[in-house]
Amino acid sequence: MAWDTERTKRLLLDAATAEFSAYGLAGARIDRIAATAGVNKERIYQYFGKKDELFAQVLATRLRSSMDEVQMTGAGPEAVGDYAGRLFEHHLADGVIPRLVFWEGLERGSATAADLDRAAYHAEKVEMFRRLLPGVDRETAGSLLLTIVSLVNAWPVLGHLDGFLMGDSPDPADRRRAQIVAIATALAQDALDAAAGAAHEVSDAASAAPA
Repeated sequence: MAWDTERTKRLLLDAATAEFSAYGLAGARIDRIAATAGVNKERIYQYFGKKDELFAQVLATRLRSSMDEVQMTGAGPEAVGDYAGRLFEHHLADGVIPRLVFWEGLERGSATAADLDRAAYHAEKVEMFRRLLPGVDRETAGSLLLTIVSLVNAWPVLGHLDGFLMGDSPDPADRRRAQIVAIATALAQDALDAAAGAAHEVSDAASAAPA
C-alpha cells in the first residue's frame, strides 16, 4: 500500500497543534506528537524539520485558516467592528491561535521577525484591512489591526481576570465581545476622521500655494 504522505502530514500537524497549544515550544515533545499522530517521529523531521520549524508551520497554518474563515467584508467603521466581533467569536470557539501567539511571543520573540512567510502573511492581512477603511494609510491600518488582534487574543488567555476587573456578569464573553466591537468601531471612525482631516489640509495647502 502506498504511503499517504498528505494524510500523515495532517495527522502530525493536528497532533503538533494540540501539543504546542498546551505546552508551548519549550515544553512540547516530539515523541508525544508522534505518538498522538500514530506516526514515527522521524517523519516529523523529514516533513517539517526541527521543532521550532514545526511550530512555525503549525501557527502559519492556523493563521491562514483563520484568514479564510473570518473574512473582512464591507467598508467603514461598522465593518471594522463587525470583523472584530467575528474574529473574537472564532478565537473564543477555537482558542488555539491566541495560545500559540502568546507562546510565540514568550519563547521566540524577535526571532519571528526573520520569518519571511509570516511577514508576507501579515502584509497581506494589513492590505486587506485597509480595504475596510479606504483612505487610511498602511501604518494606521496596521496599528488598528494590532489593537484589534490584541483585544481579541487576550480574552481566551486572560478571561479569568474578567471577574476581578469588571465584576460578575451572567455572560462575560458576550459583554467582552460587545466592548471589543464598540472599541474597534470607535477607533476606526477616529482613523477615518484623521485621514480625512489630513487630506483636507493637503488640499488647502495646494490651493493656497502661489501659481
